[in-house]
Amino acid sequence: MSYGLSPERKPDFNPMARGDLNALIEQNRLLHAHALPAMETLYQQIVNTHNMVILTDANGVIVHSLGDDDFLEKANRVALQPGVAWSEQSRGTNAIGTAIAEKAPALVHADQHYLSANHFLTCSAAPITDHLGNVIGVLDVSGDQRSFHKHTMALVRMSALMIENQLFSATFEDAITLHFHVRPEFIGTLMEGIASFSPGGRFLSANRNGLFQLGLSYAALQSHTFSSLFGLPVSALYEHYRTASPGLLNLCMHNGVRVFGRAQLRLSNSVFQQALTEPHGTSAYASPQPSRAAVGNARRLSGLRYLRTGDPQLELVIEKVSKVLGRDIPIMIMGETGTGKELLAQAIHNDSPRAMSPFVAVNCASIPETLIESELFGYEDGAFTGARKKGAAGKILQANGGTLFLDEIGDMPFSLQARLLRVLQERMVTPLGSDKSIPVNVELICATNHNLRERMAQGLFREDLYYRLNGLVVKLPPLRERTDLETVVRKILAAESEHGGYEVSAEILDLFRRHKWPGNFRQLTNLLRTAIVMAGDEQEIGLRHMPDDFLDDIEQTQAMDTQATTAQMIATGANLEEMEQSVILRSLEANGGNVSATARALGVSRNTIYRKVPNLK
Repeated sequence: MSYGLSPERKPDFNPMARGDLNALIEQNRLLHAHALPAMETLYQQIVNTHNMVILTDANGVIVHSLGDDDFLEKANRVALQPGVAWSEQSRGTNAIGTAIAEKAPALVHADQHYLSANHFLTCSAAPITDHLGNVIGVLDVSGDQRSFHKHTMALVRMSALMIENQLFSATFEDAITLHFHVRPEFIGTLMEGIASFSPGGRFLSANRNGLFQLGLSYAALQSHTFSSLFGLPVSALYEHYRTASPGLLNLCMHNGVRVFGRAQLRLSNSVFQQALTEPHGTSAYASPQPSRAAVGNARRLSGLRYLRTGDPQLELVIEKVSKVLGRDIPIMIMGETGTGKELLAQAIHNDSPRAMSPFVAVNCASIPETLIESELFGYEDGAFTGARKKGAAGKILQANGGTLFLDEIGDMPFSLQARLLRVLQERMVTPLGSDKSIPVNVELICATNHNLRERMAQGLFREDLYYRLNGLVVKLPPLRERTDLETVVRKILAAESEHGGYEVSAEILDLFRRHKWPGNFRQLTNLLRTAIVMAGDEQEIGLRHMPDDFLDDIEQTQAMDTQATTAQMIATGANLEEMEQSVILRSLEANGGNVSATARALGVSRNTIYRKVPNLK
């Protein structure tokens, strides 16, 4: 009443112009992008119940909505539509406006609405706050008051918390982000605490559950570091994630409570190295921030931009996948083993609107056939002998709201392909031992080194599943066909060396260019990692730092090439002298023109080399 509103006031049907609404959406771009997947998931849970899901900005202006067609028509009669403000100043008591005013969830039912025109509604709203606790929007479910369900508010609050967590992670992209809880099974759920720290370990912020578990106010936490809160130096945290298969962290908080944690280190090596080499005299409670230039240069190494290394084939792949980001188009990545299929999948996820949601990778070839069904779909308590008490969420549910990457999809057992197809079509998952289907919303990326058309012809892969997965198909070129080898080598050396500065000699680079690389990037990365260790303080990696098996492969390849050349020369009628000269010239090329090395490789004297190839003098 103090706002001058009459209960009998007719709804205001003057939504903002489309251009102004687009500008408002752009102003709330992060909120809008991270809320859409949660809204779609929430709507799937209430579909066909005469309800709609609504997102507003901090002032209660609706920026997006979706719902049942029959109810949307009713909602439009009271201006419950994008571009209309539902603050208390505009509508009196209503869930959206009251949630903003009280900074707390609000349920407004039927005639609890101030305006009589809205009495047919039941609305459940929860505010969405930023990392400082400021309300930046509202998530609301509004519907016919006759279809009111007591669980709706719980779903809205959980969805709002999910959006808050995703926004929190997006705010601190270039940071150390720790997900923690006293119970390991709660990590990755809405119950987990999340805290972010600067590269040097200084506390930045924490989500609601993080503040609760830490037991300190936001203001009190500003004087803390990762080390003072969790009893572990940042350097140890970084080393933990350099291992091949890092498990959960076991941490002791400042209050003596032990928690489990999983950290995300979304920083370039240069920024981490700067943080790890800070002077030891730095205060534990005030680790210095990295320079502005260092923070500006800190970027995730797994984005599509990082993969651009100058190869035209790869450039075309990146161009194609960039056009379908966030379009709900499944992507199939073809390529030999070790060509970087999972790296590309992770980059696609990190550049998509779902970047702050889970990325869950499943290697269909590495999980035993007897376990893959429970791994993918999850199971209820007692579903089978040895099942974990209280059951377990499968990989598909773990990826809900994010991206599911099915590697080696061509090796998925035929019997499970029908279940996967049904999940993709219905967007519902039924765990083993359960009769309840759970809505799921995932972006799907698959990869294989098989020819799936051949496997279909052999009856090993379902044709209907193939065409469901066959949205955009891209093929990664093998390493031997790429033109950017030198750039790739530099990037791997920078990523794998602690202090940087390593480079390979021209002789080694020449060998790399002529090698077949049957293991592709996996082989090259392991080779360079070993060479760095062998080189030690030497900055240039040379032939003496190469593993013996690699040198054996080189010699074998040269021998095979020589045999092929000899056979070709015999077929064309070349004489013995010409063949000898050809062999020597090829060996000289392989050894970078080094006559002594060529003589040793061929088992002859240097004089023999000079005699057979006079123009060397």
